[in-house]
Amino acid sequence: MKLNFKRSCNYLIPIALLLMAGGACSENEPYSEKVIFMAGYKAQANLPFVSAYVAQEKGFFQEQGLNVEIRHASSGEHIKLLMSGDVDFTTSAATSVLKYRSDPGLPIVSFALFGQRSQQAFAALSKSGMNTPKDWKGKTFGYKVFPPPEYLAILKANEINRSEITEIQVGFDPRILTEGKIDILAVFNSNEPDTIRKLGFDVDIWTEADFGIPGMGLTYVATQELVNNDPGKVTRFLKATMKGLLYASENKEDALDIVMKYAPDQDRSHQLFMLETELEDAISESTTKNGLGWMTDKQWKASYEQLLEFGALAKDFDYREAYTNKFIETIYSASAHEAPTLKWP
Repeated sequence: MKLNFKRSCNYLIPIALLLMAGGACSENEPYSEKVIFMAGYKAQANLPFVSAYVAQEKGFFQEQGLNVEIRHASSGEHIKLLMSGDVDFTTSAATSVLKYRSDPGLPIVSFALFGQRSQQAFAALSKSGMNTPKDWKGKTFGYKVFPPPEYLAILKANEINRSEITEIQVGFDPRILTEGKIDILAVFNSNEPDTIRKLGFDVDIWTEADFGIPGMGLTYVATQELVNNDPGKVTRFLKATMKGLLYASENKEDALDIVMKYAPDQDRSHQLFMLETELEDAISESTTKNGLGWMTDKQWKASYEQLLEFGALAKDFDYREAYTNKFIETIYSASAHEAPTLKWP
């Protein structure tokens, strides 16, 4: 059969034009990379969660070319999902990262530190008359899962013999303190003190920082593989969330509105307490000098040595494997005479 080239071209040219137009549209569309972030607990005003919520709602992720899906852990599954590759980024306490690195040797890496002080605190009812940890002698101490290293560090700093205190595992309901079943309770500083006060009880709080003991709080973590193989994704996620953190610190009520969108069933005043407490704990001399999210080798070394001293690590290892500053160092502009500013976009 003889091909009618002229007639064929009449059909082919419109098709070619459509294909070219489609290609041009794709080239003009902003690039968006899929990312999954899983908060390590239910939706609430923990600062690493808030930073991601704000980055999502204010379009900061989008401006960094990221299409982020925010999920929440329900039963501690976030680290397992991180290791399986089902999640790109999640949250973890710095001490937990050190423990995971020690046993079972999980290759996870912290790349931003929110809590410049530990979230672990110790509460007693004000009416108990206890003024210092030395008054804990002869009392009953309740811990959630195991006696926190911070508790043991406070005992050491105050020269208290552990045998002088009765220690019992009590779980996660703070009413065990208000019902008088124990005298001192291990609490999360940005959460349970406010919960106990809302039950109608005044409480006194002690933290390891009160005794000059260094500590760290929540961090962002990724796998070593992602840190090594896709540094651009880590950097863009970090920039967007640090912008979210900066926004939340300057616009608390708006940030709280965003939190309530993710946690509509939570008490707003309690979420504000959590947000304000964690914002205060996010500030330190090093973050003022270098930028929010900063962490130092001194902090990690001190926490590592504390965990080793009190038997909280299964085996020793190079603690420097547990964190990296290589991303946080690139996202701020700073000089000797000016406060650090986030590079954007």
